[in-house]
Amino acid sequence: MQLEHLELSKLVVSAANMRAKRKDRDVAELIPSIRARGVLVPLLVRPNGEPDTYEIVAGRRRYYAAKSVEAEGGPVSVPCAIMESGDDAAALEASLIENVARLNADEVTQWETFARLVKEGRGVDEIAATFGLEERVVRRILALGNLLPRIRTLYRNEQIDAATVRHLTMATVAQQREWLALFDSPDQYAPTGRVLKEWLFGGAAINTSVALFDLAEYTAPIVGDLFDDHRYFSDAALFWTLQQKAVEDKRQAYLAEGWNAVEVMEPGSYFARWEYDKRSQAKGGSVYVVVHESGEVEVHEGFLPHKDTRRADRENDPTVKSARPELSSPLRRYVDLHRHAAVRSALLDHPQVALRLLLAHAIAGSALWTVHADHQRAQKPETEASVRASPSQARFEEARRDALQRLGLDPEAECLVDGHQASLAVLFEALLGLPDEDVLAIVPIVMGEALDASGEMIEQLGQQLAIDLGSAWEADDAFFVLLRDRRVLRELVAELAGTKAAEANAQEPAKALKAIMRDCLAGENGRTKVENWAPRWMRFPATSYLTSQADAAEGDDVPEPELASS
Repeated sequence: MQLEHLELSKLVVSAANMRAKRKDRDVAELIPSIRARGVLVPLLVRPNGEPDTYEIVAGRRRYYAAKSVEAEGGPVSVPCAIMESGDDAAALEASLIENVARLNADEVTQWETFARLVKEGRGVDEIAATFGLEERVVRRILALGNLLPRIRTLYRNEQIDAATVRHLTMATVAQQREWLALFDSPDQYAPTGRVLKEWLFGGAAINTSVALFDLAEYTAPIVGDLFDDHRYFSDAALFWTLQQKAVEDKRQAYLAEGWNAVEVMEPGSYFARWEYDKRSQAKGGSVYVVVHESGEVEVHEGFLPHKDTRRADRENDPTVKSARPELSSPLRRYVDLHRHAAVRSALLDHPQVALRLLLAHAIAGSALWTVHADHQRAQKPETEASVRASPSQARFEEARRDALQRLGLDPEAECLVDGHQASLAVLFEALLGLPDEDVLAIVPIVMGEALDASGEMIEQLGQQLAIDLGSAWEADDAFFVLLRDRRVLRELVAELAGTKAAEANAQEPAKALKAIMRDCLAGENGRTKVENWAPRWMRFPATSYLTSQADAAEGDDVPEPELASS
């Protein structure tokens, strides 16, 4: 590879450049620097087959910025590192490496480049090694190839979020078309996020890893989640038929081994470990089988309820009936309280252990702990869809998936708190094995899930953390559908478009007032664009538009909420 200064007239953008097909030339921020000091970082080029001309493999934005400067007066030459011609795969790799280092490429652009590398003969392992990525990340990006082109375009334009795309990669072409029809319909709801997975699988998404039976017995299709290497059963009814038979076979096998009893608990129930004593098979221990709603089967070997343990002890040792217990009830309480005091005192010197214990209790619960997650239920499905589509929600759910994986739990669980995925002791042990930074990352997820959406702490935290709702939220269709009070609408128009505009349109119908608001927020139809806006009730601190009871009494609701036009 050699370095030369070449005139712009000798350069063209190569088809191997990862941004070659993009029409936008987002170079405005480069022009002042190039105008003042020229192009400092060499472009990566190679001969293109024409005499004395070269194609740009990496450096497209610098090239267009230099052409803009050249148009202001006189030819411009730029430093170029000249590659050997002929290796398209190497050129693609060089383009993506250079662009990833300078300007983050969206996943669809990366997919286009990775797909071309695969056609050039590169394997997933080679692509991962070249770009310093994990193989699962490369497979996740390549999974976008399962999507219809329009869905990829919606994702690239940020009209649908990553969680929705992730689940759509598991959809058949027919399901994708059906979902697009819902997405395009003005009066129907297109499921997103976790609800989309439930929609795809008919209400349940059961991972193949939980099956007790041989997968060869399952005759319906199995759907692969290429994003995370998970596979799911498409027919929940068939899964449960096979799983229940396998559970019964397991029960019979335990009985054949000589266990005292094998109890299959009601589906969805929880094994309260603290209500049992550990007892071996020889001492009359039983087996308890827990079948979770996720399809996972949990087996607890060698347990007996407290009352059965005492009865068995008396039957096995007749002297127990007449002998006094070693500790009387008051003495047992004495011992318990002093041990309790010693442990509490020791925790003062080990805050890291205390924090992990606190988290384990908050997640799994105990006899003294009852913590529930706020599942963000709404009165309208449009509200739930709006919240799921928000960037804030997407960020929190991604963090939750990461926390679940760190704890060895199902990353697709609906929540971390009160999910009953593991016992208190198991969770505490898992937390003890994590470094402090990982534990601290889990704390806000647990607290966030258990935070009351309508509680006073939302207001206090919003002010304490100086949250700007205008940068975290945008007015969407659900907001405009639910906005009905004309008095409030006139106040909102005054805030966005000015008092004069509000007075001039005071008698207009609600739909017209909402249209003015939309124009102000989008900067359309001659209205000045209002950036980072949120209504007063959503800000921190929250305030009202109706400053008195009299104002509120004057409000006139729109009889029926209309679907706002997009």
